[in-house]
Amino acid sequence: MSHDFFFGYGSLVNRGTHGFAEAQTARLRGWKRMWRKTALREVAYLTAVPDDSTEIDGLIAAVPQGDWAALDLREKAYERRDAAHQIDLPQAPETTRPRIAVYAIAPGAHHPPDPESPVLLSYIDVVVQGYLREFGAEGVARFFDTTDGWEAPVLNDRGAPRYPRHCVLSVEEREMVDAHLADKRVRLLKA
Repeated sequence: MSHDFFFGYGSLVNRGTHGFAEAQTARLRGWKRMWRKTALREVAYLTAVPDDSTEIDGLIAAVPQGDWAALDLREKAYERRDAAHQIDLPQAPETTRPRIAVYAIAPGAHHPPDPESPVLLSYIDVVVQGYLREFGAEGVARFFDTTDGWEAPVLNDRGAPRYPRHCVLSVEEREMVDAHLADKRVRLLKA
């Protein structure tokens, strides 16, 4: 692997939402996911926050044409942080490790979601479908367990998805999402 890569831990795990080449599964040490809101978006979304006791699954993908500036623009709500030393890649010996970044909201620039900035159920659906396809049911369970902020209100927008890269779930996928949300006692808001 000779390219620069970035680590996706949310919707980018669902290959149906992007066309990034050379995507492969990976694990990021020392970070966890969290539902947060910022002034840069109308709804809450996932960010990664440092946590020495946690590892999260995700995908790494090559930076398109090596153009970090274009990717930084696409991910403008986030800061790019070096993470190559925290990524587990079984195929890459330490001597040939590529440059890998993780995008995260800047410390101090995010806050807990609220009813005015809820998490979208259509976004959760996309993320969970990606984790199911890449990591199986155990990976979905790890996603829920390594993500904080489930006390956030979730807008049930499945009937009219607001997430731009929403996807259609099978009955089984929907039931899996709903069961995990119920287990976390997530508060659903009507759209």
